[in-house]
Formats: sequence, C-alpha cells, structure tokens
Amino acid sequence: MYVLTLKKNEEKRILNGHPWVYANEVAKIEGKDAQGSIAKVCGNDGRFIGYGYINHLSKIIVRILTYRDEPIDRKFFYDRIKASNDLRLALGYRNNYRAVFGENDLLPGLIVDKYGEYLSVQLLTLGMEVRKQMITDILVEIFSPKGIYERSDVTVREKEGLPLVKGALYGSFDPVVTIEENGIKMLVDLENGQKTGYFLDQKENRANLARYVRGKTVLDCFSNVGGFAMNAAANGASSVLAIDISRTAVDYIEKNAALNGFTNIETLCADVFEKLRDFRKEGRKFGVVVLDPPAFTKSKDTVKEAYRGYKDVNIQALKLVEKGGFLVTCSCSQHLTVNLFNEMIKESVAQSGVRAKMIEFRTQSRDHGTLIGLDEGLYLKVAVLAIVG
Repeated sequence: MYVLTLKKNEEKRILNGHPWVYANEVAKIEGKDAQGSIAKVCGNDGRFIGYGYINHLSKIIVRILTYRDEPIDRKFFYDRIKASNDLRLALGYRNNYRAVFGENDLLPGLIVDKYGEYLSVQLLTLGMEVRKQMITDILVEIFSPKGIYERSDVTVREKEGLPLVKGALYGSFDPVVTIEENGIKMLVDLENGQKTGYFLDQKENRANLARYVRGKTVLDCFSNVGGFAMNAAANGASSVLAIDISRTAVDYIEKNAALNGFTNIETLCADVFEKLRDFRKEGRKFGVVVLDPPAFTKSKDTVKEAYRGYKDVNIQALKLVEKGGFLVTCSCSQHLTVNLFNEMIKESVAQSGVRAKMIEFRTQSRDHGTLIGLDEGLYLKVAVLAIVG
C-alpha cells in the first residue's frame, strides 16, 4: 500500500470535508502498489487522515473515500451505493434521479443516474475504472435494472490517463428510453443525450415553472430536448416557443410534445443569441423567458469571457419580458460562482433598461445535494426575476 505524508497544515482543507489530495500537497510517498489502488493518507505529524485511491498521473493524486480506519472492499462500495440510493428514496424519488453523485456521496468519480428501469453511469477516475466490474455487479444487485449504459465519454477522464468510452455494461436494450418527469413523459437518449442522457439536475426547477406560466406566452431558450418547454405546456402556458441550435435536440422536443399530446408548443432550430436580437427588432414580447444555457466556461481561465456571454444573453432576454412577466435564468458553470452570477444579473438588469426584482434563488435538485466542504459540488444557479417596470 502507498502511504502519503502531507506537507505541514495541508490536512486542514481535507479534514474540513474536501476529499481531494493534490500532488503538490504531498511531502513524501512510501510503499508501492498498483495505480488506482487504495492509499493511506497521513498528516505531517504522522496521524491518520484517511484512505483513498491513488493515481500518479492526476494532479489530484488521491481522492479520499473514508476518514475512518476501515477496509475498502466490496462491502464498503455496496454499503456506500445503497446508502446513497436510500437517501434518494427517502426524499421521494422513484422513476428518475441521480442515485450517486460522486464526491458528494463519498464515492469520488462515480455518477449513477436512474432513468426508469435503466441506469446510466460515468466512471470518471482511474480508481473507479479499475473497479468497473465490481461496481456494475453491485448496481445490478441493488437496482435490478433492465440495463446499464456507460457514458464515460467525458474529457475529464483524459486527466486521469483514461480513454473516453461509452456503451452497454449490462443488458441488451434500445438506449432511447422513456421516463416520467413531473407527470410528463420524456424520451431520453442514454447513448447520445447530454450528460448521462438528460439534465436531471433541473427537474424541480422545471416543476417550479407552474408558479409562473399559467396563461402566459413562454420562450424556452437553449431548450435541449424540451424539459422546461414540456413543463410550461403542462402547467397552463398559452403557448410555448422552444429554441435550440441543435437539430437533433429540436427533433426530440417535437417527439416529446407529441408523446404528451401537447399542441401549444412550437419549435425553432436557431442560434439563441441571434433570435433574441431578432425578436427585439420585431418588438416581440413574452410573459416568461427561460434561459438555461450550456456552461459558457469550464475553467477559471475563461470566466471573464463567459461572464460577458451570460450578461449579453440576459440583457437581451430581459428586454423581451413583458411587464408583470418573469425571467428564469440559469448557469450550470461552477466557475461562475454564486456571487458572480448575482453580480451578472445586477449588471444585466441595469443595462437592459428594465426594473426587476428577484423572486426566487434556487440550485440543483435535491438528488444533487452537495457535500459540505466541497464547493465544487454546488454548480447550478437559478434565479427567477419579476419584471416590474
């Protein structure tokens, strides 16, 4: 077993709940074992800190699994995965939800999403990759799914020295499955859909649209496969226009509308930035505008550029909301912090020429709960603004 001794005072962040040990925080490494194996982490004074799995190829050399002196075996992973899922069941989740949220469920590098009778998983780190078969067997035992699809086609794996892969891990099945979200049927493409197939983290925010859309015209921007659009249509919107630049996404919006018998949804395959300006020139207004863009930044280096992009699209959207209407604006980038997000909103309102007040501030759904001490886990910000003048 590898034994890592940290530099002086480097254990404080880790003991406060942040489960990553960076290579530059390590004073010395003793022992030897396979990469991805369990390593022991000690403070500079030799006291035990925890166990985690090791990867010398990564800047995060160890990801902590436990702060207890306990065996890291199959039972350990079984108990952790079951406890993670049991929490979701206790919260009332059944048909579709995130069952395991990596570090936030004390299982760094493992994502497990439930889509009806199927699971979609990501193994993002070497420590999880070398345990793939064991984890698959445990998932079959706990969930009894009809199939498990792997979506480890995420570039973060390259930092672990791993290739990008996707494909069925268990069962033979059509990767396009049907789920039920907030009473609405949705087609989810486990093979090619966003993330593990769908944006489950917005589930409760989509349901929350019911407070605002009844009798209103709704513009759903960056609609993806139409989650916000379907929830708006189901909750009394007079009409919904869903826009996405992807033709594949727009096709799914239309399929999902047909699946639910919605006749009040129109689609448009277009660049959102351009269409918002076109609508402004046309003098068009909406009762509710939803902005749920992709992450404009995935690193600290591009935050300033992303900030300008978020501000631009928010200014344009604010100008399109009628007085008494609402803007629902989101950011899924962890690098655009809560403070930056709120500052962006403040500047956007000031430069748009409208008067607005914040009605709600929300985050990701409860199945995406975040570990205290791991700030990276809290990434989704959602603000509801009422246009008052």
